[in-house]
Amino acid sequence: MKIGVCVHFSHIETLEDKFIVLREQGFDNCQLISWSPAVWTDENAQIINELTAKHGVTISAFWCGWEGPCTWNFYEGQQNLGLVPPEYREMRIKNLCDGADFAKKLGVENVVTHMGFIPENPNDPEFVPFCNAVKRVADHLKENGQWLLFETGQETPVTMLRCFETAGADNLGVNLDTANLILYGRANPVDALDVFGKYVRNLHAKDGLYPVNGHDLGHETAIGQGKVDFYGVIKGLHEYGYTGYITIEREITGEQQAKDILAAKEYLASIVKEVTGKDA
Repeated sequence: MKIGVCVHFSHIETLEDKFIVLREQGFDNCQLISWSPAVWTDENAQIINELTAKHGVTISAFWCGWEGPCTWNFYEGQQNLGLVPPEYREMRIKNLCDGADFAKKLGVENVVTHMGFIPENPNDPEFVPFCNAVKRVADHLKENGQWLLFETGQETPVTMLRCFETAGADNLGVNLDTANLILYGRANPVDALDVFGKYVRNLHAKDGLYPVNGHDLGHETAIGQGKVDFYGVIKGLHEYGYTGYITIEREITGEQQAKDILAAKEYLASIVKEVTGKDA
């Protein structure tokens, strides 16, 4: 297992500086996160390939955002996140396919996104149309030799598994965000591995607390200060044969973010060493 960090890409002019910081922090890999379809150009792909070669950076996954409103709570979020809302579905299918094509130019095979609040009731009239939309995106990625990864959080593990079964695509996987399952009050990430562990292809190492009201998500914390049992997660993934990336995500900015990321790197590396007997 190799430890990396998230890098946000919205302007090509600032990306090299971010890669320089990444390397100074002792990382050599990242998830590239972008919510800006306008920057997914051939020219930018060429520049990024030159930058990753220059700085020795591997992009482990492309986190693909989509256009339209997004509200990260339990009320408006039900209506506007991911591929679930019918009024945004076609636009976002195109966004995900375009993002995947951009990722292919970067040599990246794992494409990650939030799918939204997938209906838990399989009899919900929007469940099958949603799964059909997932299949359309997955089929496009299949042609590119890529995997479509669901970032965990907005759906229960069983709901995600049911979607995989209903969509019927063999290139669906999981980007396990360890905190999101807790922040959304959906599951304990260690126990969730019993449901979808074999599908995990990438990981957001993030920590947090459970919700304390019915409207808002729980509170994100620095790694080691929340409810995530990272030893249990890494041990469980190791038992499933996972040898991929552990990508630190700390959703704050500034000097404290850098301090928390470096502390998380040391903390996670010690667990990986204890569980696997190998350096991260």
